[in-house]
Amino acid sequence: MKHILLLLFVFTSLARANAIGSQYQEQADAGDARAQYYLADTYFSSGDSQKAAQWAEKAARGGDVDAMALLSQIHFTQGDYVQAKALAQQANIAGSKRGAIMLARVLVNTQAGNTDYPKAIALLQTATEDLDSDSAVDAQSLLGLIYANGVGVAQDDAKAAAWFKRSSSLSRTGYAEYWAGMLFQQGEKGFITPNKQKALYWLNLSCTEGFDTGCEEFDALSGE
Repeated sequence: MKHILLLLFVFTSLARANAIGSQYQEQADAGDARAQYYLADTYFSSGDSQKAAQWAEKAARGGDVDAMALLSQIHFTQGDYVQAKALAQQANIAGSKRGAIMLARVLVNTQAGNTDYPKAIALLQTATEDLDSDSAVDAQSLLGLIYANGVGVAQDDAKAAAWFKRSSSLSRTGYAEYWAGMLFQQGEKGFITPNKQKALYWLNLSCTEGFDTGCEEFDALSGE
């Protein structure tokens, strides 16, 4: 019986340790705005937009500007481009690199209204400067995608590859190229039109860079 109780205790402890955002929960409950933002971001990454929005709103009210950018991203994924743009503009003005990236995403998407590629590129180039931030990874990836897409700017695969490589060097080799390949395969309404040849090109490059999932996706798409 003691062994069973011990096992139950161990499994319960592991479940708690693995609970979404458990490392931030206590501080978030205590009103720490930054912890609330991290908790919101963790929920968003796990696919729970409702809880992500709840905690992001609390964090934003507490003065966390990145939480405002996260709210913009949540609205963007839900198709509310007007609110997404307004929040991204506020976050960017307040100094959030994530806000700058979100504003750039809105500015290159026709669903949000008239596009402004020069401003989007300027915002992203500024966001790439802080190499210790995750924002640099995202900004470089989006810059690469803009040049690979060739809408609003001339298509430049060499420039795209350079930005992807810089992004991947800060995260995982071949990942940015994989991300581009998957976006060209699936498309993004208002921004990326599905293009099998472009998808294959970037997935193949991801594979060449040594990213195994890129190889798997390239093989799967090649066989279609």
